Amino acid sequence: MTTTPMQVCKVFFTLSTAKNTKGLGCFGWLLVLISLLFVTATLPLTIFMCVKIVKEYERAVIFRLGRITDRKPKGPGLFFVLPCTDTFVKVDLRTVSFDIPPQEILTRDSVTVSVDGVVYFCIQCPISSVANVSNAHSSTRLLAQTTLRNVLGTKNLAELLSDREGISHSMQESLDVATNPWGIKVERVEIKDVKLPQQLQRAMAAEAEASREARAKIISAEGEMNASRALKEASLIISESPSALQLRYLQTLHTIAAEKNSTIIFPMPMDILQNFMKLA
Repeated sequence: MTTTPMQVCKVFFTLSTAKNTKGLGCFGWLLVLISLLFVTATLPLTIFMCVKIVKEYERAVIFRLGRITDRKPKGPGLFFVLPCTDTFVKVDLRTVSFDIPPQEILTRDSVTVSVDGVVYFCIQCPISSVANVSNAHSSTRLLAQTTLRNVLGTKNLAELLSDREGISHSMQESLDVATNPWGIKVERVEIKDVKLPQQLQRAMAAEAEASREARAKIISAEGEMNASRALKEASLIISESPSALQLRYLQTLHTIAAEKNSTIIFPMPMDILQNFMKLA
């Protein structure tokens, strides 16, 4: 016994409707039956209306008379719909990124800063993203803005500038928990830029410069103290041997002469000066 393509298509649609039209009611069954008879009667023409294609990164959520036909999306590849009773929505499963607009935030230590960021997310459950929220992408963007303001409002300026990785991780966890009922997975959150007011930047620069000058003065004072101690020890050693002072004079004269100077300064020995002072 041979079967025609029309009979094969009729059997296929009968099986698919019997599986996916549970709970439609008598009137729903009647509409599905009428649609099936219409497709069967005009099979060569309506086959192009029944066959749909979704790409590898897409899934299709099919609604039959307003109900989701199966708790599993269709695709990728070919799938069949009834032209009069079925509608479907394509959902993109690729990772999507968007910029968080600059937000004016008051930190915990009462400093106003402007912060922006970027969020990466993807849809894991197409049915939840279609049935549980009207616009998953727009809702995620708005939620990211409010989450950024709420998280950074609990941080002071020092934490905001030094702990960006921790803040990004905290925002990712908060967004992931909030968007889980929508079938969305937040993969990554990054803080792009933190803009400080000009007056605050000048104040921080002045504070850093004053701190560096203070450290420089401390280091210079410590060097002077160490040098004075070394000179004291050297004077004690030289006082034990008067000839050492004369050798130091000769070494100084050698250093001056090596630089090819026209003027030579000859130090007066202290012993001679002491004799003159005694005579006076």
